[in-house]
Amino acid sequence: MNRHIRKVAVLGSGVMGSRIACHFANIDVEVLLLDIVPTLPPDADQAMAASPAFRNKIVNDALAFALKSNPSPAYHSGVAKRIKTGNFDDNLKEIAHCDWIIEVVVERLDIKRSLFERVEQFRKPGTLITSNTSGIPIQMMAEGRSDDFRKHFCGTHFFNPPRYLRLLEIIPTPETSTEVVDFLMHYGDRFLGKTTVLCKDTPAFIANRIGVFSILYLFHTVKEMGLSVEQVDKLTGPVLGRPKSATFRTTDVVGLDTLVNVAKGLKENCPNDEARSYFELPEYILKMNENRWLGDKSGQGFYKKVKAGDGKSEILALDLNTLEYRPQQKVKFATLEQTKPIENLRERYKVLINGKDQAGEFYRKNFFALFAYVSFRIPEIADELYRIDEALKAGFGWEMGPFESWDATGLSNTVSQMKSAGIAYSAWVDEMLAAGHSSFYKIEGGKKLYYDIPSKSYKGIPGYESFIILDHIRPTHTVWKNSGTTLTDIGDGVLNLEFHTKMNSIGTEVLQGVQKAIDIAEKDFLGLVIASDAPNFSAGANLAMVFMMAVEQEWEEIDFSIRAFQNTVMKIRFSAVPVVTAPQGLTLGGGCEMNLHADAVVAAAETYIGLVEFGVGLIPAGGGTKEFVLRTSDAYKEGDIMVNLLRDNFLKIGQAKVATSACEAMNMGILIPGRDEIVTNPSRRIAQAKAKVLELSARGYVKPMMRRDIKVLGRSGLGMVYAGANTMYSGNYISEHDKKISEKLGYVMCGGDLSAPTEVSEQYLLDLEREAFLSLCGEKKTLERIQSILKTGKVLRN
Repeated sequence: MNRHIRKVAVLGSGVMGSRIACHFANIDVEVLLLDIVPTLPPDADQAMAASPAFRNKIVNDALAFALKSNPSPAYHSGVAKRIKTGNFDDNLKEIAHCDWIIEVVVERLDIKRSLFERVEQFRKPGTLITSNTSGIPIQMMAEGRSDDFRKHFCGTHFFNPPRYLRLLEIIPTPETSTEVVDFLMHYGDRFLGKTTVLCKDTPAFIANRIGVFSILYLFHTVKEMGLSVEQVDKLTGPVLGRPKSATFRTTDVVGLDTLVNVAKGLKENCPNDEARSYFELPEYILKMNENRWLGDKSGQGFYKKVKAGDGKSEILALDLNTLEYRPQQKVKFATLEQTKPIENLRERYKVLINGKDQAGEFYRKNFFALFAYVSFRIPEIADELYRIDEALKAGFGWEMGPFESWDATGLSNTVSQMKSAGIAYSAWVDEMLAAGHSSFYKIEGGKKLYYDIPSKSYKGIPGYESFIILDHIRPTHTVWKNSGTTLTDIGDGVLNLEFHTKMNSIGTEVLQGVQKAIDIAEKDFLGLVIASDAPNFSAGANLAMVFMMAVEQEWEEIDFSIRAFQNTVMKIRFSAVPVVTAPQGLTLGGGCEMNLHADAVVAAAETYIGLVEFGVGLIPAGGGTKEFVLRTSDAYKEGDIMVNLLRDNFLKIGQAKVATSACEAMNMGILIPGRDEIVTNPSRRIAQAKAKVLELSARGYVKPMMRRDIKVLGRSGLGMVYAGANTMYSGNYISEHDKKISEKLGYVMCGGDLSAPTEVSEQYLLDLEREAFLSLCGEKKTLERIQSILKTGKVLRN
């Protein structure tokens, strides 16, 4: 069946329903969002009862709340226009025009069944019908429904928040059509940007079954070992390749009551689980739940934000023994100190599990328990071990899943340690090792293979053939590298350059890498992609280097560095072969400038891009200011008021605006419609960027010419800039230093002190922005701002 999703009905507008609706609207799907009619107040009249404002109050309030939440569920402000709201009584008949109906109402089987009975009156045959339940058996919900309903019904479990957490669990029943399952797996991946994981209809499915066990086991271990809230969060956060919120802070965000409910459900529904005793909640958790210390939703949980005596906010931590809040304490473990210089996560795991202090003991206890637990869950919750890893990575934000982590600790050695500690695990692990297989995964021919338990052999992970994963091909396909970059042959005559510096910041080694990559590509290849698998494309130029040179007043060195940066981005622009960038995450300052000069950009939807130099007292000088002037000139049409176009682009730089999604970047003019592309699944970026290079090459790519026809306004534009800056300063909206930066920026964007509108070249504007940057580097207040950013990560407004 050639199925298309043009319109989706979301039934239920709570926290999940409203945000699922927003995410479908993010990808340009029309959405019908419905909920119940509110209970009529005793004094209400007929007019009020019939009023759409009253009848749709629950759904409208829920959507409005979602759209105001931070982080936003919407890619941009126009998303809400694609969502129509209504209620079950008046608008349920409209689901007849929908291609997919998603139920997201309260977690009660009777309510869900009642709603499905009503849905069947209006649903047209063949329409997808799914439930977002997190725990109710899928098959039970479809009982009593028609054959066509059951054939097109399954579970689709989104994780909250749906825009940001990439897991989508697909849970079919025995009656669900294979075509439906295949479609949902594909659609979730390609269009919703999800890691789609096929699950069995077992309690809590995959991610919550494993993730919640891991947390509950930790809850018991913490008390036994006498560890504090802060210590555990230090031990279970980024050092493990997991979110900064770690364990207790994550629980505060999610809500302790949510975790308690899942734990109770697992205890009731998993009578044969060998670790069932850990689903029994510790006394301190029960007491917190009784006190309604649920986390962010109740104002306190494992942490509590209070105002100190001086009026400043302070975050206190809960003492698990006294259940009283106290100031947070610094955390230090020798094992963690040993891992500080180790960038490679897999290598870090070997140090953590072999630690000789309390931290090492903590890791061994928790790793051993997790490894044993996941081994016993096959084939109960999944037939293939990679599904468990994929679910935990996408649903809980772990960089490595449990089986990948087991490999990283050294499988054979860890198994021996588990035996010595009396930790039982499933027999298939010993069988695998006895057969000479020493890991759950291996890389062959640039492809990641997993150990398939039934066949006792290694197989490719389905879907991975659509991705280019640099970690898998770099070891055998590196063409050139230096300390900050690696150039890899990704096949079909295309190279990929990735950065390896901290936050992928751009310094000398990265600039050299870009220059060398283009030289090699021009000589022997069809084109170049600039991208990496890292969470961020680039946090921008190396500010520490700029700061040191400015303090030492090495102006010639700074001038040389700026010229090198400008020459590099212009080499990207004027390469003899196509250069395509594929950003995701933070793409700031110099990182943004590289993308501005590419032949095309294939951006992940979650790309946060912008020119932020103004915030540290500078202006973009790596071609960023020049490019915005060029785009202002190109946007001008006969009859336009050019000063208005100039003002809009001036403010994008002057306010250091960062797009909160690639879609917003398109609206801001950073990405160009028709030339640049947006992919919702970041795992597909590099493959799609490679395809773009090949497309440009096949069309007979010709490198662009240096532009000499860029229209600038000169003094007529400068008057607007200076007047605006002076007004803002006089009104105390900006500082004196901000006024100076604004005038410098305006001077460049207007082409300098020209007596009349003039056409200038790109090089002319590059020279102006470089001169302005140099002059601002010498300002004391600029240095103070850079120092503040380097020390605290915060912008100083001086």
